[in-house]
Amino acid sequence: MSTSLLDHFASLEDPRIERNKRHALTDILVLVVSAVCSHAKGWEAIEAFGHAKLEWLRQFVPLANGVPSHDCIEYVMTRISPVKFRECFMSWTQAVKEEAEEIIAIDGKTARGSRDRAGGGKPLHMVTAWACENRLVLAQEATDEKSNEITAIPKLLELLELKGCIVTLDAMGCQREIAQQIKQQQGDYVMGLKGNQSHLHEAVEDYFTIAQANQFQNIAHTYTEEVDKGHGRLETRRYWITEDLSTLPKPDQWAGLRSIGLVERECIQGDNTTVEQRYFISSIRAEADLFAQAVRGHWGIENTLHWRLDVTLSEDASRIRKGNGPAMMTCIRHLCINLFEREGSKLSLPKKQNKAAWDDEYRAKVLFA
Repeated sequence: MSTSLLDHFASLEDPRIERNKRHALTDILVLVVSAVCSHAKGWEAIEAFGHAKLEWLRQFVPLANGVPSHDCIEYVMTRISPVKFRECFMSWTQAVKEEAEEIIAIDGKTARGSRDRAGGGKPLHMVTAWACENRLVLAQEATDEKSNEITAIPKLLELLELKGCIVTLDAMGCQREIAQQIKQQQGDYVMGLKGNQSHLHEAVEDYFTIAQANQFQNIAHTYTEEVDKGHGRLETRRYWITEDLSTLPKPDQWAGLRSIGLVERECIQGDNTTVEQRYFISSIRAEADLFAQAVRGHWGIENTLHWRLDVTLSEDASRIRKGNGPAMMTCIRHLCINLFEREGSKLSLPKKQNKAAWDDEYRAKVLFA
């Protein structure tokens, strides 16, 4: 299967009528992706990058009529179908994945800068599937409200191959229908619990409170812990998981429910100690190392993907708000992260992006190798 970006995006439909095309859609896409990988933040910056790197760009696309104006770039990118773009994105991602995925983290993020206050528009909220081992964005589904994650997650899951995978979700995604869908697609789940499943959450919390008080005597369970030390902070993470569901209300309503888990994070920094506990339901066996791997994987979508979107790619600072622009640019940023992850060097993402901005050979390697 071809891993070429150009091959996988060749089927993307051009939103313009034929007589208005001075610049090929492929030319514009290559320009935009190259520019965003090189620190460009908006339409004018993308055009400026094109003028500065025109000869380099012509190694890969013709740009027969020169660099499109920022108005042209905006017109095209705000009218491309994000749904069709995501289909091409998924096709390419499946081609470049180097190994089968075991843990897929599902989580949502709001692009705060995309809110159109003048027009009354709501900010874009994108629900993303993150491949924890491959460190790649697998797919995304857009919604205009965080509360709509419940409807977006099933659509996202339909796009994914879940057989043999563990899907992790936070409390927003902890729904019986979602658990059933994951099992129907031959996957497993680890779901965080909070107040939206109040009776279940209370039952699991009470179970582990009593179990801890009695030091888990006569309770079949497994346990593991991890210790991280650095920057004046000592953090200990403890994981307990059991297949004893005897105290849960109507556990048979949750497809494949097999175990419940507790994660305790203790952080000591100077004279301050904080302890946080979180509770989970899951369809996996009661193996603490596997449970810990799944929970760590879900934290990874926050620490590895969302943090880098905001801090390195400045997503929340973006002022692109018109039409499909916010959704398209979030997809482009996801694509850039995937491209940088594939590059393989040990540089951090900021250093990779800096190098892509000034090193033509390195940029070519990232985008077209």
